[in-house]
Amino acid sequence: MSTHADRLRALRDQLSQQSLDGFVVPISDEHMSEYVGGYAQRLGWLTGFGGSAGTAVVLPAEAAIFTDGRYTLQVREQVSADHWSYQPVPEVSVAEWLSAHAPAGARIGYDPWLHTADWAKAAGDALAAKGATLVAVERNPIDAIWADQPGRSDARLSVQADEHAGVSSAAKRQDMADWLKTEGADAAVLSALDSVAWTFNVRGKDVDRTPVALSFALVRDDGTADLFVAPDKIGDDVRQHLGNGVRVHDIARFEAHLRGLAGRTVAVDPERSVAAIFSALEAAGATVLRRRDPSVLPRAIKNAAEQAGHRAAQARDGAAMARFLKWAAETLPGGGETELSAAARLEAFRAETGLLEDLSFDSISATGAHGASPHYRVTEESNARIEPGTLYLIDSGGQYRDGTTDITRTIAVGTPTAEMRDRFTRVLQGHIAIDRAVFPDGARGSQLDSFARAKLWEAGLDYGHGTGHGVGSFLGVHEGPQRIAASTYPGGGPAEPLRAGMILSNEPGYYKAGHWGIRIENLVLIEPREIDGAEGRFLGFETLTFAPIDRTLIDADALSGDERMWLDAYHAKVLQRIGPLVDADTRAWLTAQCAPISGDGAA
Repeated sequence: MSTHADRLRALRDQLSQQSLDGFVVPISDEHMSEYVGGYAQRLGWLTGFGGSAGTAVVLPAEAAIFTDGRYTLQVREQVSADHWSYQPVPEVSVAEWLSAHAPAGARIGYDPWLHTADWAKAAGDALAAKGATLVAVERNPIDAIWADQPGRSDARLSVQADEHAGVSSAAKRQDMADWLKTEGADAAVLSALDSVAWTFNVRGKDVDRTPVALSFALVRDDGTADLFVAPDKIGDDVRQHLGNGVRVHDIARFEAHLRGLAGRTVAVDPERSVAAIFSALEAAGATVLRRRDPSVLPRAIKNAAEQAGHRAAQARDGAAMARFLKWAAETLPGGGETELSAAARLEAFRAETGLLEDLSFDSISATGAHGASPHYRVTEESNARIEPGTLYLIDSGGQYRDGTTDITRTIAVGTPTAEMRDRFTRVLQGHIAIDRAVFPDGARGSQLDSFARAKLWEAGLDYGHGTGHGVGSFLGVHEGPQRIAASTYPGGGPAEPLRAGMILSNEPGYYKAGHWGIRIENLVLIEPREIDGAEGRFLGFETLTFAPIDRTLIDADALSGDERMWLDAYHAKVLQRIGPLVDADTRAWLTAQCAPISGDGAA
């Protein structure tokens, strides 16, 4: 099956053999992960789509692929319109499309280990209205035809030391046990990989760019726990670290263990747990409490050790970024570099710190029109030469034991146009507005989102992604529940209140389709703000990321006095924090880049 058209035909043949009239193919794994291991990249294998979020539906005579605004351009470049129709999310849902296109009497298959129970109910109800049926399959039909499907990783777990974690695993489990007692539950299922990693203070190498291990857990109301993981992945160091309070089981026994919980009350997160978990518990006669995973909020609110680790990681990463930006300024105008070579150079600078564990995601290294795809991922096939007269966008990050980084800088290669400078300055003004925001404790990210867009809106412009996402501590670069985005949140629920200790990205952008893209991203930590005469508690942001912002793209005359002051103060901090960590040549370059812009006129 050398082509994606061949694979689509093979899937339809397989569906016929399994007496199915259709099948739903998400980018997902058994843990509802954002980034999944190679074995779970079924959508990419079937269609060629390389994004991190999307779903496909295959029927006998038609097929559709569903992506959100981040991938509008990318999906059209990677997935053939000869075989697939493109469906925009959230304007069109999979359930809605199925209800309109599945024929009466159709049997539409889905893998219950790859979808939530809520999704299965919504899709099942939509199909039932047409006289069709949603069918849970025992074996995923793609697995039956994917001859060279990668196996699951056999990498061993490692211990995340308390000096980085800040709180012991035993203390975290005891807090969960106390919560379970207040909820009247006997146990809680932890199925999200970052939840298991954080709760047990372990890390893994089973998913590229995210240091987690394929595992499930049950935390009990007495503070003990059952950890389900492949036995060969646990060494003596991890066993000793887990201690007697954690019973280790083969991950293959997880479903059977759930079916043995008859008469127990079990808390399960409907957003982070797949339908198969609910089915197993319900079949066992357990009482299922739909509750949010008890690790989510404490994981999001970083303790003092995690905050200190982030600051150290950000400074280290900023020094590598400064070296890269100097190299880029001196090298890219020569026209000899490509998207791949530039990304490799930045990774090499990070690796030279001696502490890089991995990148935090595949770098978005994008020149020209590729920059207009916010989540573009360069491949050997798409790799473009970085030419003078263009913009180059690099969105990247590193995984270090003490923190996870994520930074975006946009660079003018040669002399930028007036339009480029106008758009960049508007994006910068939005970035500054978020960074300077002061808001009441408990405010929602949806209340801040428009701050980042106001200057773009004034010019009739906007961008099609959120303004900020949460970030983990040597965990996922995208971590909830906090975010800065419009009021529509995943699952349709209310936006999460913002709390001191949460880390967010600040990344407004602008994308001119077919031409170039702009984004400026730093990470920020929510901290208390002392205000004379304040009536209540207020919060603001501590900036964590330090690297220069391309001054050739800034129209200083368009900035207000306060905005200029912010920019000068930010660059002064960049020089103060990063200058001592780089070589003399880089420091001299950095000094020039961080000079006050107020006296530069329009530059």
